[in-house]
Amino acid sequence: MSQETRVRFAPSPTGSLHIGNARTAILNWLFARHTGGSFILRIEDTDLERSSKESEESIYNDLHWLGINWDEGPDVGGKVGPYRQMERTHLYEEYTNKLLANGHAYHCFCTQDELEEMRQKALAEGKTDAWYDGRHRNLTTAQKQAFREEGRQPVVRLKYPDQDITFIDIVKGETTFPAGSTGDFVIVRSDGTPTYNFAAVIDDGLMKISHVIRGDDHLSNTPKQIAVYNALGWKVPIFAHIPMILGPDKSRLSKRHGATSVRGYADAGFLPDALINFMSLLSWSSPSGDEILSIQRLIDEFDFSRVSKSPAVFNVEKLEWMNGMYIRSLAIEKLTDLCLPYLQNAGYHLPERSVLEQIVAMVQENLERLKEIVEKLEFVFADKVIPATAEAVRMIEKESTSKVFWSFLRQLDKVEQLDFARFRQIMKTVSEETGVMGKDLWMPLRVALTGQIHGPDLPKVVDIFGKERCKKLVESALNI
Repeated sequence: MSQETRVRFAPSPTGSLHIGNARTAILNWLFARHTGGSFILRIEDTDLERSSKESEESIYNDLHWLGINWDEGPDVGGKVGPYRQMERTHLYEEYTNKLLANGHAYHCFCTQDELEEMRQKALAEGKTDAWYDGRHRNLTTAQKQAFREEGRQPVVRLKYPDQDITFIDIVKGETTFPAGSTGDFVIVRSDGTPTYNFAAVIDDGLMKISHVIRGDDHLSNTPKQIAVYNALGWKVPIFAHIPMILGPDKSRLSKRHGATSVRGYADAGFLPDALINFMSLLSWSSPSGDEILSIQRLIDEFDFSRVSKSPAVFNVEKLEWMNGMYIRSLAIEKLTDLCLPYLQNAGYHLPERSVLEQIVAMVQENLERLKEIVEKLEFVFADKVIPATAEAVRMIEKESTSKVFWSFLRQLDKVEQLDFARFRQIMKTVSEETGVMGKDLWMPLRVALTGQIHGPDLPKVVDIFGKERCKKLVESALNI
């Protein structure tokens, strides 16, 4: 029987959930669901100065917003907890003592000056990684005692094997780190806290993680972690190092490229399913070639054979296009619910629900982000419509425009109510009376009612505005 798939997402609660970390969570989650395995959430909170409960809660909230659920974690429990590293310190101490006892690790009492001297010597010899010379590998009991009497607080180092470390990465293929590329590295600091490469292995091993799926910026950590696995006599998991995300300028994604947190995209009006769809397609593609994929299709189709080795470019324009596709697929009731907080925060005096749904429906085809609803509907709630562009002003100033407006007002006085059908009949009469046709007929009315050259279907706008508001706005436009 094949091993159960168990994957983990292990963020540090030191701030908002970064979009790159969210992509890692998404791919772990998709793989777990695709294989019928377990998705574990682990909080790596050993950075005491920067970690906070607020950040941990923020991570939970962002993952829930995305629709990502976990089978085991700090808030839901599980059979291999606890799931916060600071609650697992007794385990790190236990396995540190085992490595010290079996000779795979040792206490190092080197001072900072001694370490810097080694580092500079290695740099002069062209070495950048394996700079520690192992001078405290075989200290006697007396030497250790003498260092302690000097007040030196030791770190614990792992004896790194003098041999190549080779592993199969299911994204990058066979990967080898040659002997000598890494020296004896610290697994426990002088204050007793474990380093990342040690704690992660203890956690992954005890939690029976079958696949470690993470960004390829962690690739250089892998030989160190494999060395810890081997020293403990544990089975090494399968590794998958996914390509990093780059900005459009091919540099690492940062704030200068726009929002970098999941919360930033949520606040800007992106839909969670659209964001998951988009993030899944960074370095992966569906066998069908389709780009709009439901969550279920992503789960059904995801596998690592179609993950590229190349970095992925985060194209905000494509994300906005995709988000717009999702917005247009929403039922108007759902879209109105999602837009409501933005409209309320804008301070708009909103009409009854049925009318509000009609108003939102007018601009559904033109929305790419929910937040745009405020700008798109500004004309609906404004007392006076102002032409939004120089082109709109020029349309108002055309000689034929005043003829259209006066004719429209005269025809408007002949009807008691203005609706979709009556508006079309009025515009036909205005065209016959003024001889104005095409965009010179329709665009002046659009600018007068919405301030825009392009926008919602004009008869729908008129149907919602009614006679008196249309009359007021056209009269106002005559005075521009």
